[in-house]
Parts: sequence; structure tokens; C-alpha cells
Amino acid sequence: MEKIKDFFKNIKLNDHRIILVVVIVLLVLLMMNFNNRMTLMLKLNEQRDQLSTQVFRLEQTKQSFEKQVAYATSERALEEYAREKAKLIEEGDVPIIILTPAGQQINPTPKPQATQEVLTRFEVWQELFFGD
Repeated sequence: MEKIKDFFKNIKLNDHRIILVVVIVLLVLLMMNFNNRMTLMLKLNEQRDQLSTQVFRLEQTKQSFEKQVAYATSERALEEYAREKAKLIEEGDVPIIILTPAGQQINPTPKPQATQEVLTRFEVWQELFFGD
């Protein structure tokens, strides 16, 4: 320790300035490195947040698919498909077929037709600038 003190005592005034400049340069370099690390940390934190949100959504999707698979492989889904879509009946069921009464005709529902309104150029410009 005393060797270091002696070394600094033997340094002339000009040498002190050089040491000061070197120390300042080192501090600037350290601050730049710190700034780069802070910027990198902020980017990584943002990516972590985005990925955690994405993982949460994917876990919810996975749970939803697991529920759908569980339902699709259940007896209830099989019976629902058989009765509603395949129109199958169980033994002992009485099928009911709805028929239209004799002599009655089914009238189709009329479809409304779209009408196109023709506007003058003045009305088009007025609508464009002033709206309704």
C-alpha cells in the first residue's frame, strides 16, 4: 500500500492530468457498457412479457382442445350425433314423422330484392362532403 502512495507522490502535475483523463475515459466506457446492458435488459423483459402472454394463450387453447376431445369421445356426444345428425333411434323409441296436411301447399318465403338507388353527381358530391 505504501508503494502505491509513494508512486502517486512521485507523479508530477502533468502526470496527474493524464491519470485523470484516463480515469474519465474509463468511466465513460463503463457508462456506455452499462447503457447497452440496460437497453438489452429492457428488450429482454419486453420479450419475456410477450412470450408469457403467448404461453398463457396457448395453454388456454390447449385446455379448450382437451375439453373438445373429452366431449367428442364421450357417450353423450355419440348419442347426440346418432339421434340428431344420423337420425337413428334406439330400441323401444317411437319415430315421429311430421307430414303436411293433405291438399295444403307450401308457399316459399319470398326473398327481398336489393334495389339500387341512382344518385346524381351533385348528390354524390354532397354526400361525399357533408354526409347524411
